[in-house]
Amino acid sequence: MAASELYTKYARVWIPDAEEVWKSAELTKDYKQGDTALHLQLEDGTDLEHKLDPKTKNLPHLRNPDILVGENDLTALSYLHEPAVLHNLKVRFIDSKLIYTYCGIVLVAINPYENLPIYGTDIINAYSGQNMGDMDPHIFAVAEEAYKQMARDERNQSIIVSGESGAGKTVSAKYAMRYFATVSGSASEANVEEKVLASNPIMEAIGNAKTTRNDNSSRFGKYIEIGFDKRYRIIGANMRTYLLEKSRVVFQADEERNYHIFYQLCASADLPEFKFLKLGSAEDFHCTNQGRNPIIDGIDDAKEMSTTRNAFTLLGINESYQMGLFQILAAILHLGNVEVKDRDSDSSSIPPNNSHLTIFCELMGVTYQDMSHWLCHKKLKTASETYIKPIPKVQAINARDALAKHIYAKLFNWIVDHVNKALHSTIKQHSFIGVLDIYGFETFEINSFEQFCINYANEKLQQQFNMHVFKLEQEEYMKEQIPWTLIDFYDNQPCINLIEAKMGVLDLLDEECKMPKGSDDSWAQKLYNTHLKTCALFEKPRMSNKAFIIQHFADKVEYQCEGFLEKNKDTVNEEQINVLKASKQFDLLVELFQDEEKATSPTGAPPGGRTRLSVKPDKTRPGQASKEHKKTVGLQFRNSLQLLMETLNATTPHYVRCIKPNDHKFPFTFDPKRAVQQLRACGVLETIRISAAGFPSRWTYQEFFSRYRVLMKQKDVLSDKKLTCKNVLEKLVKDQDKYQFGKTKIFFRAGQVAYLEKLRADKLRAACIRIQKTIRCWLVRKKYLRMRAAAINIQRHVRGFQARCLAKFLRRTRAAIIIQKYQRMYVERKRYRRQQAAALIIQCILRAYMARQQYQALLREHKAIILQKRVRGWLARQWYKRSLAAIIYLQCCVRRMRAKRELKKLKIEARSVEHFKKLNIGMENKIMQLQRRIDDQNKENRTLSERLNGLESTYAAEGERLRSEVNRLRGSEEEARNNANRITSLLEELARLRKELDTTRNEKQVIEDWAETYRDEMEQMVTELKEQNNLLKSEKDDLNRLIQEQGQQMEEKMKKALQEETKQLENDLNEERSRYQNLLTEHLRLEERYDDLKEEITLTVNVPKPGHRRTDSTHSSNESECTYNSEFAESEESSRGGEDVTKAALDMSLFLKLQKRVSELEQDKQSLQKELDSKEEQFQRARARDDEEHKKARGAELEYESLKRQELESENKKLKHDLNEMRQSLMENAGAAKAAPGSPAYKVLLDQLNSSNEELEVRKEEVLILRSQLVSQKEAMQHKETMTETVTYMEDVQKMKDAGEITQAYIGLKETNRLLESQLQTQRKTHDNEVEVLRGELHSVKEENNRQQQLLAQNLQLPPEARIEASLQHEITRLTNENLDLMEQLEKQDKTVRKLKKQLKVFAKKIGELEVGGQLENVSPGQTMDEPLRPVNIPRKEKDFQGMLEYKKEDELKLVKNLILELKPRGVAVNFIPGLPAYILFMCLRHADYVNDDQKVRTLLTSTINSIKKILKKRGDDFETVSFWLSNTCRFLHCLKQYSGEEAFMKHNTPRQNEHCLSNFDLAEYRQVLSDLAIQIYQQLIKCMENILQPMIVSGMLEHETIQGVSGVKPTGLRKRTSSIADEGTYTLDSILRQLSSFHSTMCQHGTDPELIKQVVKQQFYIIGAVTLNNLLLRKDMCSWSKGMQIRYNVSQLEEWLRDKNLMNCLAKETLEPLIQAAQLLQVKKKTDEDAEAICSMCNALTTAQIVKVLNLYTPVNEFEERVSISFIRTIQTRLRDRKESPQLLMDTKIIYPVTFPFNPSSLALETIHIPSSLNLGFLTRV
Repeated sequence: MAASELYTKYARVWIPDAEEVWKSAELTKDYKQGDTALHLQLEDGTDLEHKLDPKTKNLPHLRNPDILVGENDLTALSYLHEPAVLHNLKVRFIDSKLIYTYCGIVLVAINPYENLPIYGTDIINAYSGQNMGDMDPHIFAVAEEAYKQMARDERNQSIIVSGESGAGKTVSAKYAMRYFATVSGSASEANVEEKVLASNPIMEAIGNAKTTRNDNSSRFGKYIEIGFDKRYRIIGANMRTYLLEKSRVVFQADEERNYHIFYQLCASADLPEFKFLKLGSAEDFHCTNQGRNPIIDGIDDAKEMSTTRNAFTLLGINESYQMGLFQILAAILHLGNVEVKDRDSDSSSIPPNNSHLTIFCELMGVTYQDMSHWLCHKKLKTASETYIKPIPKVQAINARDALAKHIYAKLFNWIVDHVNKALHSTIKQHSFIGVLDIYGFETFEINSFEQFCINYANEKLQQQFNMHVFKLEQEEYMKEQIPWTLIDFYDNQPCINLIEAKMGVLDLLDEECKMPKGSDDSWAQKLYNTHLKTCALFEKPRMSNKAFIIQHFADKVEYQCEGFLEKNKDTVNEEQINVLKASKQFDLLVELFQDEEKATSPTGAPPGGRTRLSVKPDKTRPGQASKEHKKTVGLQFRNSLQLLMETLNATTPHYVRCIKPNDHKFPFTFDPKRAVQQLRACGVLETIRISAAGFPSRWTYQEFFSRYRVLMKQKDVLSDKKLTCKNVLEKLVKDQDKYQFGKTKIFFRAGQVAYLEKLRADKLRAACIRIQKTIRCWLVRKKYLRMRAAAINIQRHVRGFQARCLAKFLRRTRAAIIIQKYQRMYVERKRYRRQQAAALIIQCILRAYMARQQYQALLREHKAIILQKRVRGWLARQWYKRSLAAIIYLQCCVRRMRAKRELKKLKIEARSVEHFKKLNIGMENKIMQLQRRIDDQNKENRTLSERLNGLESTYAAEGERLRSEVNRLRGSEEEARNNANRITSLLEELARLRKELDTTRNEKQVIEDWAETYRDEMEQMVTELKEQNNLLKSEKDDLNRLIQEQGQQMEEKMKKALQEETKQLENDLNEERSRYQNLLTEHLRLEERYDDLKEEITLTVNVPKPGHRRTDSTHSSNESECTYNSEFAESEESSRGGEDVTKAALDMSLFLKLQKRVSELEQDKQSLQKELDSKEEQFQRARARDDEEHKKARGAELEYESLKRQELESENKKLKHDLNEMRQSLMENAGAAKAAPGSPAYKVLLDQLNSSNEELEVRKEEVLILRSQLVSQKEAMQHKETMTETVTYMEDVQKMKDAGEITQAYIGLKETNRLLESQLQTQRKTHDNEVEVLRGELHSVKEENNRQQQLLAQNLQLPPEARIEASLQHEITRLTNENLDLMEQLEKQDKTVRKLKKQLKVFAKKIGELEVGGQLENVSPGQTMDEPLRPVNIPRKEKDFQGMLEYKKEDELKLVKNLILELKPRGVAVNFIPGLPAYILFMCLRHADYVNDDQKVRTLLTSTINSIKKILKKRGDDFETVSFWLSNTCRFLHCLKQYSGEEAFMKHNTPRQNEHCLSNFDLAEYRQVLSDLAIQIYQQLIKCMENILQPMIVSGMLEHETIQGVSGVKPTGLRKRTSSIADEGTYTLDSILRQLSSFHSTMCQHGTDPELIKQVVKQQFYIIGAVTLNNLLLRKDMCSWSKGMQIRYNVSQLEEWLRDKNLMNCLAKETLEPLIQAAQLLQVKKKTDEDAEAICSMCNALTTAQIVKVLNLYTPVNEFEERVSISFIRTIQTRLRDRKESPQLLMDTKIIYPVTFPFNPSSLALETIHIPSSLNLGFLTRV
């Protein structure tokens, strides 16, 4: 494709501009072949017609797509030309605040004039080990590349830093050296890296000065070689300097300063040690005040002086030498103030008492006369004679200045030599990295000899740079096997020849210097005659005969010839030098000039210390001394420059080009003119031109396929991607010269990638248009369907509304008809009802009249009938009464007659017997009946009598009531009579009251009127008061609400403060833990360092004998050495014999430790001796009183203890009972006002106090009685034993007749006496202890009694309520304490009982075995012990094991070796129970504790700890080994806690496990040592895990495309980044997850505690998040929307892994929060203020620096994304201004969270553990 085809409408181009150098414009019309002008539109909307050059027809430069703007590497741009480079640098510098950019092999560094936080240790660690193209451009990336190539290629490296003054060369070189010092470390303990860095402040003080362009400008060039050993650690350094600007010592331009050291001296003149220098302010000296600006803003010269002095001290220049240096510098200042006066036109003089010259002579130790004489005279030598000639004032002043410059130059060289000596190493140098900090190309209004030399050096460096770039291009083409075409590039060899060749500028200058009357004018004429017509690069100015012009590679420079000869000669009066040499008081001054005769070059490097690849200068021959001294400055500079070029050509160069963005030192301000000048001068554009001449764009086949897959059809995609790319390129680009296919890459000529990008953009744009068309169609159709549905809905609703209106009309019509109907009905009904009512009323009245008439008639008739009835009744009654009286009279008469007749008959019958009998028979029956009736009657009588009684009582009560009522009525009657009497008086009173009532009514009317008025006023007032009340209520409500809100706010604040305080305390605790664990880490590191040094000393001092290899000492911790006396270590050291003697003699620190240990042991011995003496005295005192006791006494003691315990229990019950009584009495008297001294509560308290006193007295008596009983019992037993022994002894003597038997008896008696004596001593000790215990108890009882009395006295002074409360409180406290004491005693007794039971069982078993042995074979005990029994098959029960393992002392080494040193974790973890080694070690420890062998316990623990450390040191990089021993160390620690016997650790134990607790030793200190060891193992585990994960994180989390096709591949430059396509061997996210699963399964197999696993996982995720975020912040190519999606997906996969492992509650997810927020920040919208607010609230885990960095680095991958605007970033910064946070940019990946080991008891019973035979521990015996 032709380039002209790209100039279409909307294409953007660059056109030249006078102000901005290049200006962007857009084509408004397509360019056609033959057009003479382009129609353009500028960015401000201005239309422009750009005329093309009619001769060249060159089109303007095309502008790169916006997606490529801001690239890390300028060679990645599609169009490589000056405007593209300038614009890319400007965008990165201004918009993204990025000061570093790659340009092929060159790092372009723009000085920001502002301190940036991008040079910390965290940044160094982030760049360490990374590929150069993987990270954003940085000086650290160049340094890392140099360091890596030195180690990989075994070739020395050079970093060439160049640029204008003020561009930042010195700072860049300083940071490069800091990187080497930090990354490589030092090979010795001399801290060479600190010395290398310390040389910087010294060289800046004596070689840097303030200029108009730079506040810290280096006025000399330097080349520092940093030496490395075979392990690539810094061992030393060497510095070479070039062309110090000596003229600055005596002359400075306006706004400039002299060298910093002079101002530092003046600022420190008030220090006591500087008083003798007699200095003052810098303004007082001519040498420091010519620039009239002696102060630099922000620089404290006094503080800088302190830094310089510290650097001198660090480099080994002692205080006396430093004071000598300062003395010479002060003398130079005073020399500059010496005034020279004219004596006449040809001579001058100095006054005899010149103060400054006097001080100069005093400081230099020379005579005033000599120095003043030779400052104004000079010695001339001829062939025959020598004579002295005076010189005029001007020459005298020049001579004075020349002397000052010469002294300073000598001093400068002396300091450089001593710095090199301090940095020199005795270790052989393997390789080096050189850092060249040299001045860049300079051009001023007046250019002199210094600028000529500087530009000459830059010509040489530019030639070397061009050759290197050309060589790299050639190597790249040859490696890829593509046709090589010669690239034409600018060669500046003609310019170099013009300067340095024979009859060149320098040669003619040296020749003119040799002429007696040589001058600058004659030299200029020679230049004109020699080169003006022969060399095109040499020109003569039109208006001057004392200047010349040279066409350099960067620009034309006009040099003024004035001063060239004088500066080239650099002459100084030899007599002045001789005067200085004659100084006898100042040794340093003599030392400066003693090598004057044999000096070769002021910048020559000292011999020695050179590497095998550097070029050494020839050694000076003795006969050449005087000749070499006459070398000119130009010749010296040419020789040193030649040496430098030879050194650089022997190394691999790396280039750093420093750019000064503006001349005003404004931060982040870009001046395009100045930048273009420097880009042209430093060779960056030449690099671009060379690259553009060949194939500047290079893609791998995979990257090309991924980027341009959209241009391929499905049928074009083949399995072979290389062939696919070839086929596609042949179709897309017809001209095959525009590209070449290499082995691994495709090479494109300039502009072809832009063409492909245009095709890709067109294809994507077409696809976008199609997508937009489809989406818009879908949106419009969706809108149409919505509108149609809305119309239908509206129609439906309108029709419904109309229908409802019709229905409403019909309903209203019908309702009106109905209303009319009912209205008419109502009217008619109302009329009808009126008529009906009227008719009814008439009928009612008529009928009522008729009814009344009828009623009257009926009433009259009824009354008549009543009258008739009454009359007729009276008549009938009268008649009836008369008739009844007559009838009754007749009946009486008849009945009387009949009775008489009956009486007669009865009288006759009574006289007859039969009748009598019959009568009797009938009478008996009747009697019986009557008797029965009488009984019934009696019953009824009784019933009736009862009822009668009841009625009587009722009647009596009723009568009583009636009587009382009667009496009341009588009283009422009397009262009524009295009231009747009072009525008259009351009537009178009533009349009077009526009168008063009338008057009162009148008054009432008046009062009512007043009350009405008053009520109205009151109502008005009440209304006002109510209003005020309402206002007050509302105010009250507001205040209450405000108070509630404030209360809530206060509560919230208190809660927040409490939470913050809690969080702060947690943070402090974590920090303290972290600090402690860091100290442990540092201790371990120092310990390892100590061992390494010990090995080195052993290797260097002791030469091993043939066949003998020396082993290292046991690796042990300082804690175990200082705290424990390890017998195991002592035996091991003694077994090594004389080897350790030599080692101890060499190790002074070990000797001091042993000496300290010996002194501690002596102190312990003295204290033990004192204690032994006191015990012996006590034994002597107690021997007269006490004697031995037997087992009976012990039994009695046990009985006494049990009795005492029972009594205490009963006392406890009694006290409880008393307490209950007291509580009851207090409850009964709770309602009383107060408890007086006579109250029940007081009495109960007093009774209890009395009973306590009585009980106390009883206890005292019992103690005395028991003591007397014990004494008497002992005496009786002693007497009994004595009598028994005496009798037995006499009988035995009488029976013995043989002398042998007597001898044996005597021996036996002697042994018995010894045994008895030992028992006696034991019993005496026991008795003494018991007596002491009893005394202590008695003392405590007395104290308790005194305390009770004091308490009682205090209680009597208190009020009754407080007295009772205090007494109760005291009583409760006392009872609680006694209960606790009783519980402790009871537990002790239970433990003693259990122990005795165990011993009893053991003794019973032994007795049973002995009995069985005696029954089997009747032999003597001696035979039984000597002769072994044959095994018999007798079935017996399985042995009851106690969970202990017994081993012999000599088997300890074997135990440690088999169980720790030679154990393979893999087999143990798979086949055995977790923590088996820990259980075995603890069971061995239990047996040592059981047998009460403290030495065995100590040696076992010490050897275990040391062996674990040794195996970790040996295999510390194996994760499985470290995890295995972390798990076992924690299990061993848990076992020590679980079986320690402490209550806190025994809660979860079984009774059987509690029986296994340690009984004799407290191992708390060893638990602490094991805890520290576990912390060290944990940290080693984290480091091991980090080393495994580190290479995977960036590749898996950032570079690998987990979601394929989301992120696009952009064009890359020369610095290729790591491919994001997963190739073989590339780590992916699955690799990280598999590794995490491997870690987790390994720890689970080893039985690691779950809480510890959570902490490890949390640390793993922190490392993953921190490393990923740090790389994201340092990689511009990773900050895109698609990468944010990738990161969020990867984080979700990590969270899914946590869920699968049930680890979501381990706080691991929270450690990824910064990474999650960074990914969200890449994806959120970044335009409006609302977006800024959302970002500020969302990114609370990111710092402000990190947020701004991500926004600055955000780079669109496709054309459809937009960049973040500068205003939006400023808005974010403004909103986050108040955040209080660390300014650190990167997260600290070295942070290790403080680890804790929560107690995790084991449920495994120790007696059930079996030892596998594979462990080879057969020497252990289960007990």
